[in-house]
Amino acid sequence: MVIVQPLRRRLGSITVVSLLFAVLALVLGPVPSSAAQSNWWEPSARPAPDSQIGVTGEPFKGTDAQGRVRGFVDAHDHIMSNEGFGGRLICGKPYSEQGVADALKDCPEHYPDGSLAVFDMITKGGDGRHDPVGWPTFKDWPAHDSLTHQQNYYAWIERAWRGGQRVLVNDLVTNGVICSVYFFKDRGCDEMDAIRLEAKKTYEMQDYIDKMYGGPGKGFFRIVTSSAQARQAIEQGKLAVVLGVETSEPFGCKQILDVAQCSKEDIDKGLDELKELGVSSMFLCHKFDNALCGVRYDSGALGTAINVGQFLSTGTFWKTETCRGPQHDNPIGNAAAPQAEKQLPQGVDVPSYDSDAQCNTRGLTDLGAYAVRGMMKRSMMLELDHMSVKAAGQAFDILESESYPGVVSSHSWMDLGWTERLYKLGGFAAQYMGASEGFIKEAERTRVLREKYKVGYGYGTDMNGVGGWPAPRGAEAPNPVKYPFRSTDGGSVVDKLTTGSRTWDFNTAGGAHYGMVPDWIEDIRRVGGQKVVDELFTGAESYLRTWAGSERYNPGENLAKGASATASSSEWWNPFENFKPDRAVDGDTGTRWASEWKDDQWLRIDLGSAKPVGRVTVGGEGAYAKSYNVELSDDGSNWKTVWSTDVGDGGLDTARFATSQARYVRVKGLTRGTQWGYSLREVGVHAAG
Repeated sequence: MVIVQPLRRRLGSITVVSLLFAVLALVLGPVPSSAAQSNWWEPSARPAPDSQIGVTGEPFKGTDAQGRVRGFVDAHDHIMSNEGFGGRLICGKPYSEQGVADALKDCPEHYPDGSLAVFDMITKGGDGRHDPVGWPTFKDWPAHDSLTHQQNYYAWIERAWRGGQRVLVNDLVTNGVICSVYFFKDRGCDEMDAIRLEAKKTYEMQDYIDKMYGGPGKGFFRIVTSSAQARQAIEQGKLAVVLGVETSEPFGCKQILDVAQCSKEDIDKGLDELKELGVSSMFLCHKFDNALCGVRYDSGALGTAINVGQFLSTGTFWKTETCRGPQHDNPIGNAAAPQAEKQLPQGVDVPSYDSDAQCNTRGLTDLGAYAVRGMMKRSMMLELDHMSVKAAGQAFDILESESYPGVVSSHSWMDLGWTERLYKLGGFAAQYMGASEGFIKEAERTRVLREKYKVGYGYGTDMNGVGGWPAPRGAEAPNPVKYPFRSTDGGSVVDKLTTGSRTWDFNTAGGAHYGMVPDWIEDIRRVGGQKVVDELFTGAESYLRTWAGSERYNPGENLAKGASATASSSEWWNPFENFKPDRAVDGDTGTRWASEWKDDQWLRIDLGSAKPVGRVTVGGEGAYAKSYNVELSDDGSNWKTVWSTDVGDGGLDTARFATSQARYVRVKGLTRGTQWGYSLREVGVHAAG
């Protein structure tokens, strides 16, 4: 990291020195705002030079008549990604004590004409050439299709807040392989080091903004570590900033040739550290298969490039299979990515893939399941986006078995077929910041579920996330944004944003940077999506409910653990391993009960006395029941079926039913799914459904 040292000069007169410092204070330091003294939402000082905001009026505070907070949710942003990837992938900073001219500088290697902007060439195509000058002209960047320039300048985030946004999830992000192969960097590539640095810089940005508003706690930008803190910040009219993590190999949990490079101890240590940093949500995998889970593929040339990165990191390419259900991963395709493929060792080529095989063979590993449960213990929200459908399905199984609501899909990387499972748990969904027409159509596809579960909606801008954003529709397009316009709550007036000598108009600039978020929301409304905007404006309340639900999580007593268990039969073929009934209630998923190789077999659990039972979890194995019943009894002789399935697959099933008094619980296998018998790793019995 480059550190600018203070200017020191020996001058002959103390008067000259004093005058110089006074001038520097005016030019480089915060300067008074003439409108700030009576308006709490305006800082009393700003750096100079700086961007304008283009919004007037007091931000809304408090709650509605039902006691609910209001406001938009950006569930996926990357304020500090300029600090990741070796420090030179994303050019420019979100703030600087010296103001916007210092913050929004291009990377050194992009001068004089962008001909060495290698990552621009990879992500955008062409020769990478562009005008590197930022302030004051901003001729070529930031732009909706410029993926390597800072989009999260603090004043642009301020504009989004003034326009009605009340939650921002700042995902700390990096990728060690991209860092290692990229030509330009000024720091190491350890992913956890980058996460620590980005967290530190986010807190420093909060301090920077606080200073402008008069001291600690006074700024609009509030990092929160609980739903209660977030609710308080929003009720005060401020922006609640949640820390998340999106990285490819967290805690060193990479896999090399399918061998995990981390342990349960590493996971516990890593999760504890993230909680100390203030992290409240995270992804377990991102872009590359790791020791925790398989990923949902990228498509086209980008997918090929990432598959190359997967090989360089793990020694294996993605492996595919025919999908087992209606959900599927993105098709990989067989598009060439010459720049990336040059990185492969001689004689190694990216494999071709069958177009019918769209699902990753890799799901949630045992370590991944351990990490999910570790996040639950720490009240953290699990991000499902980027998980393969197999991994996501297995994660849902675990969350459902514990009735844990802390699950989020933040930027359209979860198959929409999982949406009802997510809402049924109490989770939160957001959609990628795309063109208005497409955003509205996708929102309409899942609206019936939001209405059914009475939840709001969110967006994920993924700014600084190398994704691409809404292109301008053009000044002559139907229903263009007309300036000025009213914010959704009606209390603020939003005009065009001017930064330096550049004035940004959404009709001609599109989603160029974070300051255009209010304009994009207005574009959605103008295109015909008032209903979508209303749903988005209830997003803050829904997000906080999901978070609060994860904080209230109490696993409750497992009535089956250590209870007496009997079975119709037990397999015996291995003198070194015990497959007796008590193995299914010992609290260890590494052991199991296994029956003889016959259809009608059962496992019976004696709770010792009649107790309320409303939920039974059944953890299967490779030798599974295709169809089976969960049954209750008072006396161990007369049984009542309370739940059944004929689509068992050996995964973790959760049987919920009306709570009943019972002393005995029986899992009765009816039809085998394999040539072997029935095998159960663990059965849980709980009072609440």
